[in-house]
Amino acid sequence: MRRTISLFIAIVLILVTLGVLILASASSEKYEDATYFVKRQLLWLALSFCAAAVVSRLDYRLFQKMAVPMSVASIVLLVLVRIPGIGSTVNGSWRWIKLGPVSIQPSEIAKVAMIVLFAWWLARSQRRIDELRRGILVPFGLLACFVLPIVVEPDFGTTMLVSSVAVCLMFLGGASIAPLLITGLSGLLGIVFLIFQNQERMSRILAFLDPQKYEKDKAWQLINSLRAFAGGELLGVGFGNSMQKYDYLPEAHTDFIFPIIGEELGLVASTGVVGLYLLLFILGMRIAFNARDDFGRFMAFGITLMITLQALINFAVVTGCVPTKGLALPFISYGGSSLVISGVMVGILVNIAHSALCPASATARNLFKDRARKV
Repeated sequence: MRRTISLFIAIVLILVTLGVLILASASSEKYEDATYFVKRQLLWLALSFCAAAVVSRLDYRLFQKMAVPMSVASIVLLVLVRIPGIGSTVNGSWRWIKLGPVSIQPSEIAKVAMIVLFAWWLARSQRRIDELRRGILVPFGLLACFVLPIVVEPDFGTTMLVSSVAVCLMFLGGASIAPLLITGLSGLLGIVFLIFQNQERMSRILAFLDPQKYEKDKAWQLINSLRAFAGGELLGVGFGNSMQKYDYLPEAHTDFIFPIIGEELGLVASTGVVGLYLLLFILGMRIAFNARDDFGRFMAFGITLMITLQALINFAVVTGCVPTKGLALPFISYGGSSLVISGVMVGILVNIAHSALCPASATARNLFKDRARKV
């Protein structure tokens, strides 16, 4: 387990280092001060390291007592985002709360709060998870408290991410597959309905289906993202030599930073980055399997899924496999809230892994509930 912890931390450090380097190139043309975004990112990175260090030294079981108040506070912040004068809008979405010179993104906080709440609920209700109320109604009711304010922002990408992680946790907790599928598909149909009611979202779907037709409009980012990968070929055009960062790729320092990696460092580096996230998934799963109790196990699994599934969605978006969504690449994209919350999640995982080193506190480690057991 010590090797798992060391390797996990090493991979995170590699990703954040790569993120700062690529950000320095991708954002160099955004302002007269070429280091504007890098300096801000380094400040957030320092806060992220502090958060990870503090959380890694706490007893993760303290989060059990904080599950409900943390969730309530998170939901309140999600509601405050929509209040003019408190929340601020960018590109038509209400996702940030302005605190002086700093903006925080409550949906990032909601990711951790949801994981902690579901880990707490599943750990105390696992023996009765097959019941309709405890296995479906209550968990999906809790999930709705998070996703409904996020949908209203609107932020369909985060909605799909948080919902997917929650459903996976419920499945791993032993909930019956059929009710999960029915309820999950119902929620998905609701999202599809909202997309059809929104002209902006519909135009993104059309651009995804026929990017060549909408090349000068809604498919502009996707087309230039693909051009970046194509231009990078095997070994890339060289660090700092990207052409797409010159306003061809508008979000090159945030959601679309991965194509800059592909353009400047090539297919080899891009594949390596994907491999690093795959390793994070494997190591996170190992930590979950070795957790000392159910709460830690569910929390470790949720954090691992949240990080790696978000990375997977980002990869799918920038390569044209799914319609465009505003999801950052964890540890690499520019963004203060994302970095700090990622640091908190890393700290929790390291804490759980360290706790597993104490054999006297170890418990049975069945990830799935015994579905055949009579309750």
